[in-house]
Amino acid sequence: MEIDAQTLVQIAAYIGGGMAIGFGAIGAALGEGYAAAQADIAIAENPEKASDITRNMLVGQAVAESAAIFALVVAILLLFVVGQEANIVSAAALLGAGACMGLGAFGSGLGSGFPAGQACLAVVKAKDPNVAGRMTTIMLIGQAVCQTPAILAMVVSLMLIFMNFGDPSIAKAAAVLGAGLCMGLGGIGSGIGSGLPSGASCMAITRQPKISGNITTVMLIGAAVCQTPAILAMVIALMLMFIDFGDPSAVKAMALLGAGLCMGFGAIGSGAGSGYPGGAACRGMGTQPMAQGALTTNMLVGAAVCQTPAIFAMVIALMLMFVNFGDVPFNPYWAAFLGAGLSTGLSAIGSGLGGGMAAGASCEGIARHPKTVGIVTTTMLVGQAVAQTPVIFGLLISFILLFMVHPESIAIAPGMALLAAGIAMGFGGIGPGIGNGIAATSAVSWVARNEENSGLLMRMMLVAQAVSQSTAIYSMVIALVLLFVI
Repeated sequence: MEIDAQTLVQIAAYIGGGMAIGFGAIGAALGEGYAAAQADIAIAENPEKASDITRNMLVGQAVAESAAIFALVVAILLLFVVGQEANIVSAAALLGAGACMGLGAFGSGLGSGFPAGQACLAVVKAKDPNVAGRMTTIMLIGQAVCQTPAILAMVVSLMLIFMNFGDPSIAKAAAVLGAGLCMGLGGIGSGIGSGLPSGASCMAITRQPKISGNITTVMLIGAAVCQTPAILAMVIALMLMFIDFGDPSAVKAMALLGAGLCMGFGAIGSGAGSGYPGGAACRGMGTQPMAQGALTTNMLVGAAVCQTPAIFAMVIALMLMFVNFGDVPFNPYWAAFLGAGLSTGLSAIGSGLGGGMAAGASCEGIARHPKTVGIVTTTMLVGQAVAQTPVIFGLLISFILLFMVHPESIAIAPGMALLAAGIAMGFGGIGPGIGNGIAATSAVSWVARNEENSGLLMRMMLVAQAVSQSTAIYSMVIALVLLFVI
């Protein structure tokens, strides 16, 4: 059965529309459910404030719903208002638009539920009725920041739907599809991460209403840092859409698709991980208002380290886009380029999350004992450094895949070995990165409470992280076997 160009575009529009609302509905529903659960808890504690709690819940749920509404709009446009030329680039653009909006709405919908739920609880916890009344405003400010990734995803989706990308080629088709996946995946972590400081600020203000302005400022700074990976993803997406790479070949197409996947996956962990120190800093100001300076500094240092995996992913994405690899054969280089993107992109998820967990514990420790800021920050940075190891392994495998000479082959197996190497290291790096973060979180928390035993705690952390790291090493061994032995 042959499929003509018009049918291909129609199929892509239908699948894109399904992905837009299918993925886009998940995050909003989860966020709304979280808000409802916290509202139930609040009403159970103080039934007399049921009306105020219900108001916050419904307003918060409405804002969380906006991410799904963006996805619904894009789905409707894809189903009924598509007017592009019938070619492979148009089909790829429409498919990318649906994936972009659906995935991009996931994080924003879920993240918006955190401030909504905490605002409901804050109504009960606040001793000052005036503070309880301001919770809706604080909640809305935080939720507005949470919607940023969904808005960025919608902008890219609309561009993909309505813009004409010129000459139809397989490379341009892969570029626009990669752009959609890049922005969609890249928005997930930032949407979730920015919800953490937004939610924490609501509860902090109930404890320290006199410094509500300072808490809101720290919340906005923390939430803004969480947007960095989504912005990096949008930069790569725009480059993929609008730069003429001058090579219409199929192997370049795989490189461009790999670039989009690398940056998209690579932004998830850093975006979500950055929310941990932001949330902990806001909570800390609620219990230790005099430590604002130390908490803000520690939050920014910890969140900056969390960006490292996303930056590694951006480096590989830029290499895939702009490095001239010469006249290389399609097989097996198509698999090498895709594998390189997946190796760094996927492994960055664990390292970004793990680093964020350690940074969050550091802010919590400083809030408990501000005088321990030096040793707590040192322990955090050591723990974060080890948590970055899996993404460094992923980066190493990506470099080998990109710059190792791969002989031309008519068989499919050599290419599959290269792709499998990237997949092995990419997925294999997720767990160790998070596991290292869990070990660092405990050590950092107890160093703040037991400073005299900080050396012992740090040694124990490093031993535990080394053991957790072993599974990433196993993954790298298999990747190297696939590269050099098979």
